[in-house]
Amino acid sequence: MTDRPILFSGSMIRALLAGTKTQTRRVLRAKPGMTIADATVDAGPACGGIGRRLELPVDKLKVPYAVGDRLYVRERVACGACAPGKPSHWAPSFWRREQGTPKNPNGLWYEADGLGPEYPITERGRWVQGMHMPRWASRLTLIVAEVRVQRLQDIDEVDARAEGIKPEEHDDGRIIFPVPGHDDHANTAKGAYRKLWNGLNEARGFGWDVNPWIVAVTFTVEHCNIARSTT
Repeated sequence: MTDRPILFSGSMIRALLAGTKTQTRRVLRAKPGMTIADATVDAGPACGGIGRRLELPVDKLKVPYAVGDRLYVRERVACGACAPGKPSHWAPSFWRREQGTPKNPNGLWYEADGLGPEYPITERGRWVQGMHMPRWASRLTLIVAEVRVQRLQDIDEVDARAEGIKPEEHDDGRIIFPVPGHDDHANTAKGAYRKLWNGLNEARGFGWDVNPWIVAVTFTVEHCNIARSTT
């Protein structure tokens, strides 16, 4: 069992809190010793002949997760205005003691759902990107239940819904699938996930049409810091 951080956008944090997200997909990289140049081939007609894509045997891929791992979720967060500028210098004992409550035991501000201290002793400080969130500030812990290596486009309707894609009934009776965090929708969960994926990854060169190798991680969600996890 390994403990490691995992970063999510605001819309995915809300899906985790709502219980609609129990899977995540991450692009796989080559194992040490292999370069991207060695591991890629021309994208070909399926991608319009533009760009390159990861093309490796499964045993050449580095899979960073395993069943039983605990992942502490990082998200956009803020501490009090009087806190040091570097999140690594925040004093957890102070914020937990002075501002912590049963609903918000860390005494911080969480941008994804507007959660803040019930009785703050100071104004909110600047927002800090999730990648800089201290481990003690995390409020969600994911317990890895299943790990699969597959192509991105292998996702089906069931798995797309598990990624936090929730159906809604349109005014005319049609069922649509809103794209979390975007003013857009699709007619299927897979279609909505495709748009969600591209919004997060296309600019990085791993768009849907590239169809990269990914790791699909299924997990259970514990609404607590990893130090208080019961697993």
